[in-house]
Amino acid sequence: MSTTETTAKPSVLFVCVHNAGRSQMAAAYLRSLGEGRIEVRSAGSAPADAVNPAAVAAMAEDGIDMSAELPKVLTTEAVQESDVVITMGCGDACPIFPGKRYEDWKLEDPAGQGVEAVRPIRDDIKARIQDLIADLLPEHA
Repeated sequence: MSTTETTAKPSVLFVCVHNAGRSQMAAAYLRSLGEGRIEVRSAGSAPADAVNPAAVAAMAEDGIDMSAELPKVLTTEAVQESDVVITMGCGDACPIFPGKRYEDWKLEDPAGQGVEAVRPIRDDIKARIQDLIADLLPEHA
């Protein structure tokens, strides 16, 4: 008899190459919309020096401040500790472990684009996060 499913928080890891745009926006939305009920991580296979300013600006427009976030390097431990791994164009750099749920979200890369170009990517990510929360926490949907 396992109580894990009723007591443990599901955990999600978002991975993209630079951990500066897509994965940061997804993590920020999941932290906000998940209201602390889901453990959230994000990382990059080749992290940038800073989060994309256009992504920060686009998220601020939707009331989410991610200006203090820093890109993090993808570690094997982060993948092992996560129930769901969502990749966003990180290629073959993402390690695969049996028993994990993997999703690959095809999203345009906001790198080098202005806030106008980032808004539709942000909105797509928000819709996917809302679906993910409904899937991971059906009792709260």
